[in-house]
Amino acid sequence: MDLTFLTTLIFFILVPLSLFIFTKSKTTSKNNSPKPPKSYPIVGSFFTIVKNKDRFVQWSSEIVTNSPNLTFSIHRSLGRWIVFTANPANVQHLLKDNFHNYEKGDFFKVTLRDFLGDGIFNSDGQTWKFQRQVASHEFNTKSLRKFVANVVDSELSERLIPILRKVAAEKTVIDFQDILQRFAFDNICKIAFGYDPGYLSPSLPKEKFAVAFEASVKLSSERFTSFIPLIWKIKKGMNIGSEKQLKVAIGEVRNFAKELIREKKRELEHKSSLESVDLLSRFLSSGHSDENFITDIVISFILAGRDTTSAALTWFFWLLSDHKEVEDEILREINGAASEGASAYDEVKDMVYTHASICESMRLYPPVPTDSKEAMGDDVLPDGTVVKKGMRVAYHPYAMGRVEKVWGKDWADFRPTRWLERAEGGGEKWSFVNRDSFTYPVFQAGPRICLGKEMAFLQMKRVIAGVLQQFRVVAAAEKEPEFITDLAAKMKGGFPVRIEERN
Repeated sequence: MDLTFLTTLIFFILVPLSLFIFTKSKTTSKNNSPKPPKSYPIVGSFFTIVKNKDRFVQWSSEIVTNSPNLTFSIHRSLGRWIVFTANPANVQHLLKDNFHNYEKGDFFKVTLRDFLGDGIFNSDGQTWKFQRQVASHEFNTKSLRKFVANVVDSELSERLIPILRKVAAEKTVIDFQDILQRFAFDNICKIAFGYDPGYLSPSLPKEKFAVAFEASVKLSSERFTSFIPLIWKIKKGMNIGSEKQLKVAIGEVRNFAKELIREKKRELEHKSSLESVDLLSRFLSSGHSDENFITDIVISFILAGRDTTSAALTWFFWLLSDHKEVEDEILREINGAASEGASAYDEVKDMVYTHASICESMRLYPPVPTDSKEAMGDDVLPDGTVVKKGMRVAYHPYAMGRVEKVWGKDWADFRPTRWLERAEGGGEKWSFVNRDSFTYPVFQAGPRICLGKEMAFLQMKRVIAGVLQQFRVVAAAEKEPEFITDLAAKMKGGFPVRIEERN
C-alpha cells in the first residue's frame, strides 16, 4: 500500500474522531476524583492521553493512587493495553517473582534499538544476562569505586566549584539543571570511556558529542508518543523530519564511540595493561573486543549515568532551597564528617542524614518516574488484575512515593527523618531505615536492580558536600517547577538559581 495514501487515510479518519472525543471524554468523576479515561473503538483512550501528554506522569499518578488496588488499565489504541500499578505486591511479582514472564519486549526494544542497540538496558534473555554478568563483575571492584570518587572530586574542584564561585561573585542567575547535566556528562564519559568532553568548561561549550547525545535521547523518546509505531517507522523509511534528525544524531554518537574504542584497542596493543580503569578499558582488557557489543553497553551506561544523577540532584537542590532546617542538618553532618579526616568513600558512607535526604527527594521526584515490561504470557497479578500476553505492565515510582497508606498523611512533605531513627544507645546519631525495593523501586528491583546504585549515591553525596560546604543554592523562581520526562525526569525550562558564597 502506498505510504502517502496510508498516512492520509489515518489523518482523515482520526482527526474528526479526535474532535468528538475531546468534547465528550472526561477523566474525573462527580466528586473530582480522577478515574481511568473512557475507551473508544480503534483509538482507545489515545486522545485523552494526548490531552494529558504534558503532565502524563502526574495524571496517571492521580488515577493510580485513587484506584482501590493501586492499579488501573488503559487502552492506548488499536488494541494495545497497558496496566499501571503502584501496588508493591504487583511490583514484586513483576520484577522478581515472575521475572521471566516480563521482559523489555519488542515494542520497547524496537523503539530504542537505533540508539541503544542491544545494550544492557535494551535487551532480554541471554543477551541481557551475559552483559549483566560482565558489568556486575566490574562494578563490584574497589578500584572502580576509587576511580569514580577521584573523577567526581576532580570535576568538582576543577570545574563545578570555580563556576559557582564566579556566579556568586557576579551575582548572576544560572540554570543549575544545565550545570548539573554538564557535570554528570563529563563524569560518566570519563568513567565509561576515559574521555573528557569538557562539557563543564568555563565557556559552557556546545560539545559535539554531548549535543548529539542529547538529541538522540530527546528524539528517541518522542517515538513513544506516536499514535502508532507505524508513523515514526514511515518517517524513518522516508528519512524525513525528526527521524532524519535522529539518524544524524545517532550516527554521530555511535561513530564517536567506536573511534574511542579503536583508540583504546591501539593503546592496549602497546601496553600490557592500561593505566586508566574506566569501564571501556576494563571490558577490553577482560577480552571483550566485539566493537558493537562494547559500543552498545557503554552508550547504555552513559545514558544511565548522565540523566539519572543530574535529575536527582536538580530536584534535591530545589527542595533544599525551601527547607533551611534540612540544609542546616546536612551541613552539620558534612562538617562533622570532614573534621574526622575520613577517606572520601568513608566520609560519604557515614553521611546518613544526607543519604536519607536524597532518598526522600527521589521519593517525590524519581529520576525514572515510570517503567514498563511486556508480558510474554497470560498472567494474573497479586491484586487480581488480568494480564494478557503482549500487554505492557508499568510500575509507577512517582505514584508509589505518593501513597498515603505507605508514607502517611504527610506524604507530600519533604521530611528526611521518615527514613531515620535514633541509633541504639541514645545520643544524637541517626540510623538509616531502609525501605524494600518493591515499595521504593527508584533503582528498579529484583534481577535488574541498578548496578550503579552505590556509584550514584557516592557521586551525589560528594557533589552535595562539595557544593554546600561553600555555597547556598537559592531558587530564583518562587513557584514549583514543572516535572516533565523524556527517558528521565527534568524540570521544564530549567532550574534558575542564584549562588551565595558562605562566610
